[in-house]
Amino acid sequence: MTGVDTALKRQGCGGGIAEAQVGKGRKDTMNIGFWMCAVLVPCFGVMALVFGIGKEKTAILISGFNSLPKEERVHYDRERMAKDMRNQCLVWTIVMLLGAAGAWLFTGYSAVAAYAVWLVLFFKEVHLDNEKAFRKYRL
Repeated sequence: MTGVDTALKRQGCGGGIAEAQVGKGRKDTMNIGFWMCAVLVPCFGVMALVFGIGKEKTAILISGFNSLPKEERVHYDRERMAKDMRNQCLVWTIVMLLGAAGAWLFTGYSAVAAYAVWLVLFFKEVHLDNEKAFRKYRL
């Protein structure tokens, strides 16, 4: 008899039933990998909608672009910037959605894989120099 069985018997519960349920593939609602990915799906989805609906007006929301002087901003293709940011947010949404689905259906390590993919995609687009970050959008 295990410690769980003994504790359950003291409380008047049915012994090994709880232990059998845990071992038989019962879905636990506290699947941390699922929730870590699932929380970001609507966040990235809303960001994609904002950049998709707002078009070139939303380019000001891109980090680093808003710190450029107004005279300098006119030399950049803001519509293309917003479109690329929308696409980037959609890809992030899909990655996190797949991570959440994998964590729910298979293993929580799917979330770790999703975060690894997301980090690679994220840091591929991050630049510390504004000139380097926005070079491809220069008119």
